[in-house]
Amino acid sequence: MADQYISIKCIQITQPIGLFYIGVINWKELKIIAHSDIRRIENEENHTVDTYLGIQRDLSPKRIVEIADYVQNIDATFPTSIILHIPSYTPLTELIEARNLIYDAANSEMKIRLSNDIASILDGQHRIEGLKKGFQNNHENSDKFQLNVTIFVDLDMDDQSMIFSTVNKAQTKVNKSLVYDLFSFAKSRSPQRTGHNIVKLLNDTIDSPFKDKIKILGRADDPDRETITQATLVELIIKYISSNPYKDRDTLIRGKNLSKVEGRELKTYIFRNLFIEEKDQDIAKNIWNLFEAVEDKWPKSWSMPSILNKSTGVIAIMKFLHPAYLNLCNSKGREIGFVFTRLDYAEILNNINLDDNVFIKENYIPGTSGQSKLYKQLIEFI
Repeated sequence: MADQYISIKCIQITQPIGLFYIGVINWKELKIIAHSDIRRIENEENHTVDTYLGIQRDLSPKRIVEIADYVQNIDATFPTSIILHIPSYTPLTELIEARNLIYDAANSEMKIRLSNDIASILDGQHRIEGLKKGFQNNHENSDKFQLNVTIFVDLDMDDQSMIFSTVNKAQTKVNKSLVYDLFSFAKSRSPQRTGHNIVKLLNDTIDSPFKDKIKILGRADDPDRETITQATLVELIIKYISSNPYKDRDTLIRGKNLSKVEGRELKTYIFRNLFIEEKDQDIAKNIWNLFEAVEDKWPKSWSMPSILNKSTGVIAIMKFLHPAYLNLCNSKGREIGFVFTRLDYAEILNNINLDDNVFIKENYIPGTSGQSKLYKQLIEFI
């Protein structure tokens, strides 16, 4: 491919590091010129930026699958640049070099040699691999995906490592509670929006067991009172609604209907049919009534700072909701989707022999071990 080139629209940028280029390229062409670098990263060959920095940056299969699902959504987008480094020339033999780049400033155009051994990816390898996996079979989005790329040329390893570390280490992660809060502006239904709306209802409504206990946007104005984050509670609710909330959102945006579930799937996602039927209030009522029963059972621990009303306790109880709810369906002869009362949930909790004073971090270590210990103790009494 030494004499084959692709042409992309491109502008030249000047910054303290020097000249670089910003252009737009079809993802199918990008995956060709970036392919071998991804393979080198996976194989941990020498002389890559990763080796130079002493950083092992393996590709995450989970992240690739997530991106592969995402790129099939009707509103998928990658607005930020894929960052590449391309040397001007690549030696083909001891005497022959291939020119990798030709920039035409007058026409704002760059020609890039179409070869699978020229582009080093400084940022974006998961996006490229996600596109490849997502579009390995024909998909309507496959021909719509152009990518903006930032191309550095002939950087030494010091500059490459500086760019790599700046992009991959200095980025501030987006607050997950803020992400879920933004779903309130969505015009279409989605599991995320439903979860957000339920959490806001629980936090804002007088007499709610969660009144003013939730850290909206993940920040606590009163840390002693606001003990559970918005994002944590939203994600716990979504687990009972959907196995793939972004796929559900995409289906609904396209104006299609979700199919109700039954059997084992319904027993796993106990609130899914309520969501499909747009009975979000019934989902909220079940959660409200359970935690109201919790508040009645352990009033001291629920009202005062304790592990019961923090993530350790709330996560364990939300997990406990599943077997408790199915137990009530069986014992009372109700179908999944029924709204049980505070007194119904109290019947379950009354069998639990845990004192109001046990909910301290010495008994339940903050984190997954404490959550697991409390959950196991709760289900022992069902």
